[in-house]
Order: sequence, then C-alpha cells, then structure tokens
Amino acid sequence: MGQVSKRRIWGWMFFDWAQQPYATLGLTFVFSPYFAAVAADYYLGLGMAEDAAKAQAQGLWSSAQTVSGLFIALSAPLLGAWADASGRKMPWLAGFTAIAVICAAALWGLLPDGTGLMLALVAFWAGFTASECAFNLNNATLPQLGTPDEVGRISGSASAFGYWGGVVALFIMLMLFAENENGTTLIGIAPILGLDPEAREGTRFVGPFIAIWFALFMVPFFLWNRDPAGARPVRIKAARVLADLRASLRDLGDRRSYRSFLIASMLYRDSLGALYAYGGIYARLVLNWEITQIGVFGIIAAIAAAILSWAGGHADQRLGPKPVIVACVWLLIAVSCVIIGMSRDRIFGFALPAGSTLPDSLFYVCGAIIGGAGGALYSASRSMMVRHTAPDRAAEAFGLFALTGKATAFLAPALITFFTLWTQSNQLGFLPVIFLFLGGLALLRWVQPDGDRAA
Repeated sequence: MGQVSKRRIWGWMFFDWAQQPYATLGLTFVFSPYFAAVAADYYLGLGMAEDAAKAQAQGLWSSAQTVSGLFIALSAPLLGAWADASGRKMPWLAGFTAIAVICAAALWGLLPDGTGLMLALVAFWAGFTASECAFNLNNATLPQLGTPDEVGRISGSASAFGYWGGVVALFIMLMLFAENENGTTLIGIAPILGLDPEAREGTRFVGPFIAIWFALFMVPFFLWNRDPAGARPVRIKAARVLADLRASLRDLGDRRSYRSFLIASMLYRDSLGALYAYGGIYARLVLNWEITQIGVFGIIAAIAAAILSWAGGHADQRLGPKPVIVACVWLLIAVSCVIIGMSRDRIFGFALPAGSTLPDSLFYVCGAIIGGAGGALYSASRSMMVRHTAPDRAAEAFGLFALTGKATAFLAPALITFFTLWTQSNQLGFLPVIFLFLGGLALLRWVQPDGDRAA
C-alpha cells in the first residue's frame, strides 16, 4: 500500500487506542470496582446485610448495562444503514465521541459517601453507549483497508495497538492517581496534581482522564480518515433506510454461514462482555481486592490482550478466523469455570488455609487469559465479519454485527442479576456465562471458515 493508505490504516487504528481506556479504566479495572464499593457501602448504610448490599450493587450495575445493550442493539443497524445510504460516517463519529467525552468527565462527581451515585451510573453508561456506537461505525470501514486475507492482520494489529493504549493509560492511572486505602498510589505517593486521597479524588480522576485521553487521541483518527470523496450531506428518507434494512434481514434466510455466525457471535460476545464488565467487580466483592491491586490485574490482562491480539491476527491471516475463534471460546469457558468455583477461602469446594494467596494467583492467571483470549476473539470475529460483508453495505452489515452483539446484551447481565440475587452469591451469578459460550460454540459448526466466499 502507498504512504497515504498506510497513514489511513494508522489513523483507523488510533480509534482503538483512543477508546480502549473507556473499557480498561472505566468498565473493568478502576471505575466499576470503585462504583461497586461505593454502592455496596451506600446500601450497607441503608441497613442491608453485607451480602445483600454487595448483590444489590452488582445488580444495579448490570441493570444499567442491560439498558445500554438494548439501546445499542436497536439503534446500530438503523444507524449503519443510514450511514451507508448517506455515504457519511465522520459527522456521526464526531458526535458520538463528543458525548462520550462529556459523560466520562462527569464521573468525577461520584463521591465516596454515595453522593452522585445514580448520576454517575447514567453518565457512565450513556458515554459507553456513545463510544460503542462510534466503534461500530469505525469497524464498518475495515473492509476498505485491505483484502479479506489482509483484514485479519489489520484487525489484530488494531486490537493489539488499542490494548497497549489501555496498558499505558492504566499504568499512568495506577502510578500517579488511583489511591489505595492508605491514600497512596501503587508507587507509594499521594495522587499528583494536589488531588485529595481522603475524598478519593485520585480514583475519581479516572473520568476526566478517560475524557482527555479519548479527545486527544481521536485527533489522528480525524486527521487521517475522511468520508469518500464526493460524499455530501443528503436527505435520506427513513422509509428507504428501513426498506434496505428489511431486505438485508430477509437475505439472512438464504445465507446459512452468515446467519449462524451472527447468532454464534451474539452469544459468545455477550458472555465475553459480561466477563469484562464484572471482572473488576468480582475482584472487589469476592476477593476483597483494593483498586490498585485490581489495576495491576488489569495491566496483566491488557498486556496479554495486546500480545495475543497481535498473534491472533497473524494466525488469522495464516489459518483463517474460525480456528482462532473456537480456541478462544474454549479458553474462556475454562476461565469461567475457575471463577465460579473459586472464593476467598475455597477452590471448587476445597477449603484453603487462612490467608492463602492461591485465589489471588489464580485470578491473575484468569485475567491474563480473559484479556488475551478476549482480544483475539473480537479481532478474529471482526475479520470473519468482513468475509460475510459487501463493501458497499459495510456499515449496515456491521450494524447487524453490533445488533447481534447487543441483541442479547441484556441477557447475560439480566441472567447474572437473577442468579446473583437468587443465590445471593457473586460466584454462582456467573453460571449463565458458561451456558452462552457453549451455545456459541454449537452454532459455529455451521459457519464456513472462509465465510460467504465459500458459497
């Protein structure tokens, strides 16, 4: 490819770098466990028993995730079809980025005493939803960046680049800002910039930090990516968009591999999202980890994700995406079994000596596998989607990919909420994750390794 094409690819990859801290710092390793701890303490203050307060905190988070997933599921195909029809994606991407940045900054308002609890919950999930909408539109440009044989490597490299961004962001946050119960960061200093550890301002700075990072590193993306030449604002009739979308949905009935892949990925991506969303909460509520310890766990997971996403991209280019997907799903099933069978004092029912660090060590390994297998799984799924996509309908197709990724996004959080409240156990609440992974594996048997090109 020429220099301009290489620059465009790098610009496209910068979206992964810019957005990743929303997931790494926000969804998983800093804000979500802080939110869980504040919410649990808040409900304890209302007179709930400790286990009930922790379950209520997890249920509150999962309920908001359910609403976010439903919105993304319902809007993504329409947004994609509209973007395809108009030929313009950049204004949508700019608008969603602005919403995500503003909402991330608002997370500063969650105080340790529970003040701003609901506002922070709404702000986080509104911003996360906007960032995911932008991510879906960005994915839709992947087919334009290379041949079907090349996009696996490009997708894997972008995912790896994004995860390295998450590592850098998390490293900065832990070294300089997020404080432990003693009021110091991971390197033993008070949070910089004069932030007050008593008010948890170092940890609360995660919101403004995500906002600044996202805004700053989207600059290369917008500089080096443009809508196609000649694309101008046009009036698109909603009836036309809906008609095109209905035609695409009817087309699924004649494309067994495409249909099976969309449904399979719907199930296993839903489970993966649950592991990401609840990993930090599990560490906080089940293993009683501090924010800084969860952050170290996050660094390990993100480094593994970066390395295995890159390796998975090259394996995808040599073997195709399907073997990568199957291997990653089996790894994630094994991890889910360990998480369900492990608590602070027991492993699969066997009692541990008091003060045993085995659960901590095992969960670090689990984090590396979740990060690595999860990164490679999404990268390979994005590559497999390209093998089922017509370039002129890419945004609509990736909208359907987002729809199927989110159509049951309410299911895993809802089932986790139900199982957690029913069993009053944060571990048993993860049982639905295994069931959804197995369902996805069963459906992959009908997916052609080379997608629709095999037809």
